[in-house]
Amino acid sequence: MEEAQRLLLQRSRLRLVRELQVAPLWDLLLHKGVFTQDMIEEIQRAGTRRDQARQLVTDLQTRGRHAFPAFVSSLRETGQNDLATLLSEGDKFPQLRPVDLKPVEIGLRGGKGDTYGKAHEYLPTPIQAVTERCQVSTCPSAAAPGSAAEKSRRNSDMVYVLKANPCGYCLIINNVRFTEESDLSSREGSNVDCEKLEKRFKSLHFDVLVQRDLKAQEISRELQHLARRDHSALDCCLVVILSHGCQTSHIQFPGGIYGTDGKLIPVEKIVNFFNGSHCPSLRGKPKLFFIQACGGEQKDRGFEVDSDSPVNQPRGGSVESDATPFQIQPGNLDEPDAVASLPTPSDIFVSYSTFPGFVSWRDTQTGSWYVETLDSVLEQYAPTEDLLCMLVRVAHAVSAKGKYKQMPGTFNFLRKQFFFMSD
Repeated sequence: MEEAQRLLLQRSRLRLVRELQVAPLWDLLLHKGVFTQDMIEEIQRAGTRRDQARQLVTDLQTRGRHAFPAFVSSLRETGQNDLATLLSEGDKFPQLRPVDLKPVEIGLRGGKGDTYGKAHEYLPTPIQAVTERCQVSTCPSAAAPGSAAEKSRRNSDMVYVLKANPCGYCLIINNVRFTEESDLSSREGSNVDCEKLEKRFKSLHFDVLVQRDLKAQEISRELQHLARRDHSALDCCLVVILSHGCQTSHIQFPGGIYGTDGKLIPVEKIVNFFNGSHCPSLRGKPKLFFIQACGGEQKDRGFEVDSDSPVNQPRGGSVESDATPFQIQPGNLDEPDAVASLPTPSDIFVSYSTFPGFVSWRDTQTGSWYVETLDSVLEQYAPTEDLLCMLVRVAHAVSAKGKYKQMPGTFNFLRKQFFFMSD
């Protein structure tokens, strides 16, 4: 979908949710190929008419360049002329240039690394995805924990409220040993990551549950079990996954992680277990995901710059990656412009250890670069800085490590700043 159309949908969202009559549209949207029957049934399960309208507008943005005109014509055919006219006047709105998305060419690889073809996906640029929203230099100056300035900032209307103790559930899935049939190596050093994060998130007032060496189906079952819990008395939810990973075709969130049986689970499926349709008790509450896994098999040698800080070399021990080749999945894929589209689910934050398509490095003795740095930054800055600012620090530190380079990044759909609870 073109950016001008996406912008118009967003600006018209409140009126669409309030006035849209969704029931007469289903047959037309199915006939015109805007949605499949499964997608329509998923939208219908969203709940009330308004919930369905809200989900329809969100999903519409993922359906390619033909979806918008087909939707407008369907509005006219069902007598919803006022809404059709509203969406037909897009030329009255100034177009905005997307700053967080750029086309990148990716190789579609088979099991032996053969390149079968190329596709374009719109992915966050390594630094833009984080830094255009929050530069380290523009992070609020650190206020002493408990000070008037710190309390004022945390009580702002633009900050998520965390008052419950524990503030939410934290599920850590740590896959170290993989079956022989999976052809995936053991992830030595991952237990170090797991122990650090378990201790860290407990200190940040999460109720932490650790699951180890799960097959793909078991991972899905644990995530669904967590999503079905009653989160009404809690303020947020956090999921950490430590495993092998790879690049995947996607509509929403790139990448996938492997179960110990070598079967793949897309990150977008993991995230969608917790959306408003599947987890109503977390609606309006922040849902945070931290993924330590490779986004692909490319190794980034970086480029020379005038250094503004010493380059951090990894300590002793061998360095491994969590990469596996990108497998083309069976079945029909969306056309490239549909795959490139990115919806805007609210209150979702996904932090990746590496940029999509590239490997993520792990020291067999000290753990992964990403988790080691994340734990250190949380220890030092969680009492005073919000999540996004801290992850800029993580990206900056990780990017300076090693002979090969690694660039963490985020997909941020939070509506407010997020501060962890601290003592």
